[in-house]
Amino acid sequence: MTQQNTTILVTRKGMGQADPELQITLMQSYLRTLNEAPQKPVEICFYAEGVHLVVEGSPVVHLLKLLADKGVRLTVCSTCLSYYDLLEQVAVGSRGTMVEIVEAQMQAEKVITI
Repeated sequence: MTQQNTTILVTRKGMGQADPELQITLMQSYLRTLNEAPQKPVEICFYAEGVHLVVEGSPVVHLLKLLADKGVRLTVCSTCLSYYDLLEQVAVGSRGTMVEIVEAQMQAEKVITI
């Protein structure tokens, strides 16, 4: 596996602007494809509604665990987890601050928001 100096920002519970069911289907497809791709991002940051994807019961948590096992750093906004009362439900990734999210963006050669 090769890693590009890319950071992905996940700010929503799914992907795109569509019905919630389709958003989740698209996110599952995206993460499955990312897992199969030869190049991986260095980091994926989750904030705002995106933190819902890293908690117990999330339909994509198993795909995120696979990425983490492949060396992709998963950073989750602690403020957002607290806001949604999800601090104790994190199933994958590590709690981080906005400072860490900004640092990931600044260090990346490419930043993708999904």
